[in-house]
Amino acid sequence: MPKKRNYEIVALLTSRLPQLLKDGAGIDGDLALSLGGLTGAEIFSLLPLTNQIRRHHCGQKIALCAITNAKSGRCPEDCAYCAQSIFYDTGVETFPLIKVDKLAEQARAAAACGVANFSVVTSGTAVDCEHEQTQIMAMLKEIGAQKMAPCASLGFLDAAMAVRYRDAGLKHYHHNLETARSFFPQICTTHDYERAVATVKIAKEAGLYVCSGGIMGLGESWAQRVELALTLRELQVDSIPLNFLQPVSGTPLAEQPGLTPFQALLTISMFRLVCPACDIRICGGRQRTFGDFQSFLFAAGANGLMVGNYLTTSGRQWSDDSRLLDDWAVFDEGLADA
Repeated sequence: MPKKRNYEIVALLTSRLPQLLKDGAGIDGDLALSLGGLTGAEIFSLLPLTNQIRRHHCGQKIALCAITNAKSGRCPEDCAYCAQSIFYDTGVETFPLIKVDKLAEQARAAAACGVANFSVVTSGTAVDCEHEQTQIMAMLKEIGAQKMAPCASLGFLDAAMAVRYRDAGLKHYHHNLETARSFFPQICTTHDYERAVATVKIAKEAGLYVCSGGIMGLGESWAQRVELALTLRELQVDSIPLNFLQPVSGTPLAEQPGLTPFQALLTISMFRLVCPACDIRICGGRQRTFGDFQSFLFAAGANGLMVGNYLTTSGRQWSDDSRLLDDWAVFDEGLADA
């Protein structure tokens, strides 16, 4: 595609809005690449478009999810951002798989906050211990008992294990690709990108709702963010969790600056335009990255939010997120009536 001026890019997207609303196919890679040059007022001019696409394909309600760190630390992978890797001295708390009753207590607290999806997350390459697998299946039943969708992020899966978890009540499986295929060797050397892709496919084939995204601000280029979005579209994932780097002391990315609020909003908008009908959830790092701009997340195209604490860092107070969601609901309704 010939290079276009920024105002031409926004005008082109506006002209394509009816098609984006109709078929949900998403913009092509060249147009997604051209978005990377937008700045200032041009970014804000995208928000009415991405908000309308979000509302059309995903509805007005902002879906809430939460996680529990069910097994922490001692991970044998060398992911350059991770506090739980055995390769780095980060001072992170380590502990074995938590008890089922502790998980049940956390699930009840999440349900009381209106969380729809609650996930069991374990560190490590995979859960190979049969006893741990049995305990996790009991946890899934406890989550379901709270009328939330049982979710899990347990590392790599094989087909038999995916079916076993599904039959025990698992609804959603989370497995991030983390970044673009072309950038992944600079982030992790202990496993191959295709193994993560294979796990996403296995979960899809088992009939699970698949949540797969990545971490923005690892040092990747705009083109590599677009590459990740296109890969996720090709894999037909159901949900894209977007995390934003929270640098951890002791890791190779401890001094990585991350994204500005406007770069991050533009990134959300791009993912919404590439994957119009996907759920897009904003997860780790949003306080640090967006600060006072968190109310713009939904206009940029996000229709989901992780609440509560993250794996190794504290999240935002529920009272603050509750107020954010209430204020946004009033504002969004006003936009619809305008």
